[in-house]
This record gives sequence, structure tokens and C-alpha cells, in this order.
Amino acid sequence: MTADPLLLTGDLDDAMARLLRTAAALDDADIAAPSVLPGWSRGHVLTHLARNADGFVNLLTSARTGERIPMYASAAARTADIAAGASRPPAAHLDDLRRSAERFAEAVAAMPVQAWAATVETRRGPWPAATLVWGRLREVEVHHVDLAAGYGPADWPEAFAQRLLHEVTTDLASRGDAPAMVLRFDGSHHAQVVGDPAGAPTVTGPAHGLAAWLIGRAARHAPRHPRRPLATPPEWM
Repeated sequence: MTADPLLLTGDLDDAMARLLRTAAALDDADIAAPSVLPGWSRGHVLTHLARNADGFVNLLTSARTGERIPMYASAAARTADIAAGASRPPAAHLDDLRRSAERFAEAVAAMPVQAWAATVETRRGPWPAATLVWGRLREVEVHHVDLAAGYGPADWPEAFAQRLLHEVTTDLASRGDAPAMVLRFDGSHHAQVVGDPAGAPTVTGPAHGLAAWLIGRAARHAPRHPRRPLATPPEWM
């Protein structure tokens, strides 16, 4: 799991190519159909992904210039932009996704080495600029699943699934609302622990399945403990 943002740009390019193939196959009825996310159509998800790319461009620009530039003008503006773009025709969504991805790639290419050490202000609080490419990759992969258009957690590259699982368990371990659990993904000799491991269930499965379950994207295929039901993890993304 690399910490170098530039080493993740190829993974992001591949993820965007997969997303664009899915988007290119959607017609008007598909765009208007519900996504996995409550209250959002597929058009909402696609618009969010495009505006999210622009939000990350704002953060990269902030890191490069030293100016205080928010990811979005405001929470209300973010919501309004997503709602306004959701019902556009498929071709408009596809063009928006492509162009916003190009703007993000240009912003990454414009970053001098020292700018990656900056700290920027995201909707979730301060982030190191060096994590922004990973943050964008995570948005693309997870929300591609949210489209409910044939791309699922099992389609995630293994390296992405393992990194996401590690990130989520590390975050949950620092919170007080997460149930205790021991997670072991297939092929791993090391367990990832949330809470007190004494008496906690050991949950096993492929990395993509465990990660998807932890972030609420695999309710129908959640791991099972052989002796008791598993607690529901708290909302994460």
C-alpha cells in the first residue's frame, strides 16, 4: 500500500476507465433509476462523482498555491449542484465525467513535490495533500458500486480492497461506536482488530467482501459468524 500519490494515478486511470464504460452503457431510464444510496438516482451518483473531482481539484490547487480554497463552496451548494445535474441525458453525464477527470489529472500533474506535504481542509476535516489521489480513487471505486449497474465489490482490484479494508478498520478502531471484531481476510496471516479482541467474533472472507460490509455496501452478502449474528458496523462513507 503505497503512500506516494503519483504511484496511484495509474490505478485511478484504470478505475475511471471502468466507470466510464459503465456510464456509457446507461440510457435515460437507467440514469433515472435508483442507486444504492437512499434518495439518489444513478444520475445523482454520476453528478456527485463529477463534482467530487472538481472538489479535489480545489484542494490540490489549495495545496499548490497556499491559498485557503474549500472543497465545495458550501454544503448547500454541493447538494444543489448534485440535484441540478442528476436528470441530465446520458451523453451529458459521460462528457462531464470525462472532463472533470481530465481536470483532476491536470491538477495532479501541476503539483510540485513540496506541495504534497501541505494540509488541506476537506468536508471530513484536515487531510494531508498526499492522500488526495487515494481519496479520489476511493470515491470512484465505492460510488461505482453504488450505481448498482453491474459493478460490485468483487470487481475491485485486490490492492484497492486491501487498502480500503485497512483504512476502515483503522478508523473504526479509533471510534467508540464500533462493535468489537477481529477481521481476517483470505490469504492474510495478520488479523485486523476493532475494539477489545477478547470474546469478539472473528470475521473472515475476501478483502473486498469484508471492506464492502464494513462500509455498508454488502448487506445482502455480509460475512457470517458461525455461532452468532454479527453486529452492524456504524456508518462510515
